[in-house]
Amino acid sequence: MFHDLIRRASILRLEAPSAGRVAALRQYSGCTMIDPPPIDPIRLTRELAGIDSTTYHEGPAGDFLAGFLAQRGWAIEKTPVPQTAESGSQDARWNVYAGRAGETPELVFSTHIDTVPPFIPPTEDDEFLYGRGVCDAKGIIAAQIAAAEALRAAGLRIGLLFVAGEERDSAGAKVANERPKGNRFLINGEPTDNRLALASKGTLRAILRSTGVMAHSAYPELGDSAIHKLVAALGKVLALPLPAVEDVGPATLNIGLIQGGRAPNVIADHAEAQVMIRLVGDSAGLRKALVEAADGLADVDFALEIPFMRLRAVDGLPTMIAKFTTDIPWLGNWGQPILLGPGSIQVAHTPHERIAKRELLEAVELYGKVARQLLA
Repeated sequence: MFHDLIRRASILRLEAPSAGRVAALRQYSGCTMIDPPPIDPIRLTRELAGIDSTTYHEGPAGDFLAGFLAQRGWAIEKTPVPQTAESGSQDARWNVYAGRAGETPELVFSTHIDTVPPFIPPTEDDEFLYGRGVCDAKGIIAAQIAAAEALRAAGLRIGLLFVAGEERDSAGAKVANERPKGNRFLINGEPTDNRLALASKGTLRAILRSTGVMAHSAYPELGDSAIHKLVAALGKVLALPLPAVEDVGPATLNIGLIQGGRAPNVIADHAEAQVMIRLVGDSAGLRKALVEAADGLADVDFALEIPFMRLRAVDGLPTMIAKFTTDIPWLGNWGQPILLGPGSIQVAHTPHERIAKRELLEAVELYGKVARQLLA
């Protein structure tokens, strides 16, 4: 499809427009081109979902978006996002910004390019698209592009920002925040069932590490099991009382990864677990409680924190509380944030990820409506 876009765009640039097509000519980024056909968000979602862009491997999807938008008259900036030691990858990956050259946008649509693993190729039926990323967040990308093009055609100053790394550490958002465009508003896309989020929970990720002494499992008195100590520490962690906020709900805790040991017949000399807490306020009390629960059993390293945020309301829209975390806290230089998007977070990150085609099309209209209301 990418090569087809290049071929069609080349044809458009070379053809002499007929008298009936002259009105469709516009100046974008200093180049004269004929308006491309309207975006089909369902088709674009399908094409994006066919590209594996699991976190740390977003490069091909970023290249596709940059090429696709450039051929539709957007001025493109590709900003490298560094890999981390944790990724074990040297693959290139990018943030992609699209706007008009030399123009300060009033409003920017943004979401993320990456998905959680594993890659699941797209399929569909009459009602739904299925596959990894169709709702989190490639359908959102498609809806935002379609809305942005309609708003741009109406004369509004609109930009698009698509970032890498949201599903792991918001690496792309942190890079983007060093290069803001001066816009007043940021509409960030995540699956909210086309409802406006009034708040977004934060994240605290902790790594608990226990050490021990190896020995033959028949003689446990000769060793010191790191796994046994880690299990005891995690038992205390699971028993911790978690704070709650009346209009938001409670903080939640998940032990998502455990690894360690050498073999079933060897006393383990090392063990590690990763714990994620969804924050509803300041993290200081929970940090202290985790350290105290693990005292004498494991060391605690706090690997990531993204703060809890309250967000702006917009009149006339249904609302929700996002129990998940977004890139918004790392995009503070990109204007006042709004959180809104099609799809259900309850099927994101699952083998059954899907998005209703009807909801995807509704999101295009909704994004346009909210943008016009904010810029009125």
